[in-house]
Amino acid sequence: MEPRKAPERIPEKPRRGLVLVITGDGKGKTTSCLGMAVRAVGYGMKVLMVQFIKGSLHYGELDGAKRLAPEFELLPMGKGFVGIRGDSLPMEEHVAAAREALALGRERMLSGKYDVLILDEVNVAVRLGLLDVKEVLALIASRPENVHLILSGRNAHEEVIRVAHLVSEVRSIKHPYDQGIEAEKGIDY
Repeated sequence: MEPRKAPERIPEKPRRGLVLVITGDGKGKTTSCLGMAVRAVGYGMKVLMVQFIKGSLHYGELDGAKRLAPEFELLPMGKGFVGIRGDSLPMEEHVAAAREALALGRERMLSGKYDVLILDEVNVAVRLGLLDVKEVLALIASRPENVHLILSGRNAHEEVIRVAHLVSEVRSIKHPYDQGIEAEKGIDY
């Protein structure tokens, strides 16, 4: 029997950064972003994920990111779910956190140190009024041409969808919660 050949590598070409939007009411938007992060790390790319809403709870991707470091960095900068799950913070604190997250994302994107920037739940931050869509559009417009930018979260603004290269909608068909099944570690968080 002949030994198996290693799969051929795709020849290198200059990278053209893309703007991707992952939106919709279904579960899996952040998970999709994490999958792209793992794929990019596999090619030696440096990835930063800035999380806009999440930040007050512990969830599995925090520990998973540590295992992919230093190529993958995850920064939860939100103050938690806005207006739900016992949120007692003033809206001003949520707004300040979202603005800080966007500013840090812009700074890191322009630093030349990252190949992929993921703004997780940024669409939700816009929908909730924590950020103005014009601020997000300005960040998109300032993106270096070789940086991939991924924006996730339900209810993506129509203007963000218009300027993106790729838009995927995650649609909910069936969810365990609707059957009285609580969130599962490793699947939901």
